[in-house]
Amino acid sequence: MAEGFFFQALIYLAAAVICVPIAKKLGLSSILGYLFAGIIIGPYVLGFIGQEGQDIMHFAEFGVVMMLFLIGLELEPHKFWRMRRIIIGMGSLQVLATTTVLFIACSFVLRWHWQETLAISLALTLSSTAIVMQTLKEKGLTNTSMGRSSFAVLLFQDIAVIPIMAILPLIAGTTVVNESNEQSLISHLGWIQAPIVLGTIGFVYLGGRFIIIPLLHVVARTRLQELFTASALLLVMSVSFMMQLVGLSPALGAFLAGLVLANSEFRHELEGDIAPFKGLLLGLFFIGVGASIDFRLIMADPAFIIIFSTIFNTIKFFVLLMVGKIYKKSSDQNILFSFALSQAGEFGFVILSFAIQLGLMQTELANQMMAVIALSMIGTPFLLLINERFIDPFFGVKEKQPKNDYDDIDENNDVIIAGFGNFGSTIVRLLKTNGIPATVLDMDSDRVDSLRKMGFKVYYGDASRLELLKAAGCDNAKLFIAAIDNPRVNLQVVEMIKKHFPNLKILARARNRSDAFELVDMGVHDFYRENLYSAVHLGVDALVELGHRRYTATRQGQRFMKYDEQSIHRLAEKRHDKKAFLMTAKEEIELQEHLLKNDLYAQLGANDHAWESADLRREAEDNSEKKED
Repeated sequence: MAEGFFFQALIYLAAAVICVPIAKKLGLSSILGYLFAGIIIGPYVLGFIGQEGQDIMHFAEFGVVMMLFLIGLELEPHKFWRMRRIIIGMGSLQVLATTTVLFIACSFVLRWHWQETLAISLALTLSSTAIVMQTLKEKGLTNTSMGRSSFAVLLFQDIAVIPIMAILPLIAGTTVVNESNEQSLISHLGWIQAPIVLGTIGFVYLGGRFIIIPLLHVVARTRLQELFTASALLLVMSVSFMMQLVGLSPALGAFLAGLVLANSEFRHELEGDIAPFKGLLLGLFFIGVGASIDFRLIMADPAFIIIFSTIFNTIKFFVLLMVGKIYKKSSDQNILFSFALSQAGEFGFVILSFAIQLGLMQTELANQMMAVIALSMIGTPFLLLINERFIDPFFGVKEKQPKNDYDDIDENNDVIIAGFGNFGSTIVRLLKTNGIPATVLDMDSDRVDSLRKMGFKVYYGDASRLELLKAAGCDNAKLFIAAIDNPRVNLQVVEMIKKHFPNLKILARARNRSDAFELVDMGVHDFYRENLYSAVHLGVDALVELGHRRYTATRQGQRFMKYDEQSIHRLAEKRHDKKAFLMTAKEEIELQEHLLKNDLYAQLGANDHAWESADLRREAEDNSEKKED
């Protein structure tokens, strides 16, 4: 009973539900939560899933396939074509350089046979698509310069798996005996394999345009959501299986299928149907990676595993740093790019297992390398956290301007704005159209360069640095607007302004109530929650659609915001006492509802037409004229 399917499913789901929220509460990535969940329930800690639990990996790896399908859906073909230079250039340079450096280092230091050294180097040069892309998504970095470069290199690595798997049998001098390749229908056809592979890729493209999309139209007409979901899963699984039959990566096939459908009208529907499966299967994949770490191997020779893992990550980091420099990436983006891809990946497990079956290396050495891969994957979220908190705020800025740490600012305006993302740019444009100039600061060097090309005057620099604030004119300015995307940095900037420029008026962005509470503690009374105003605006429109007068609904919305903002100050005092906070929150909600109802009755009693009164009179006159006619 304890070994049954339901027991195994219960263990996996319970571990994820417990560990992931704890990781998020500690400010860590959800990936770390899944990895630690796998370690805890794995065969080397609690032993709940046992060795046979690793069979889940064959199922969970499909999460990586679905992830690449969704990436393809989000990347339109013309954008992919524009990225071809960076995909081939950065990707090939990283793979070749990392493989070469690792091969030379292992050959001269460890004196391994050249065949096993090459197999290990090829396995370690590939990064984890699942971990990197999921981390980029969680941190909102997918559309940054670093995010696009990471995606390009990862995509090339996924493509590179194909020639790597073809090279290994050649250096081993044996035929392919990998069980996963027994399904390949063309492995014995020699030179004919290439045109068959290209033909398969062409068939995926044409089939998507002329078969899959018309078929989805037919399914959509049934208006059965579950049938459309089944069709989406069938599409991904069919393309992946077909790619596997001709010896290609299933993940690559799924990406191509998503790319073909990126411009179709079913793009968002497919994304919504696939996303839940992708998230769950990726979670299982990360749990499987955590459970696969053989702690007996690590404890048998911990010095070798830890030292080798550290040196390997360092080598790969500096190779990636060199690649970024060659492609003229800014310092802050380049460091983040290098940290993100410095680990080994899930395809490393596949290559090492294949190398064992080919007799290229001893099983014990391969298992040690698998432990290195797993440890490097676990370490990636920690490396990104260290970079975010201790390296990026200082090193990236100093590299940009060694002398002053910021651009020279040649203007003094009454308004200073920190942060030129979607939030800050809207404020700047509104002020500019009303003839009010503002000094704009932003610490994303790539964004600053792009904005300057678009005609915006933006200064590069870290707004949490006192010397930059003085150079921007905070001593004489009238208004400081804190609109930085990162809430933690935004609060640091506000704290700096309150401390050194107490007479400067502050208007601050708050992402949610928690940020608002922090601002209240700092003595900032003018804060603006992102979701509040758009939500109230939608609520006002909903009231109008349901028959309320526009003026009445708008006044109710304004009063709702007024009462809600007042309640923030009262709740901020009680938020550290959970029981008192919940009680006060309940009282505030009841009080707010009571006040709004009284206001509504007062408006109705006063026959409150306001904005609509002129329209109503005009309508009444028109009706009377029609009656007279």
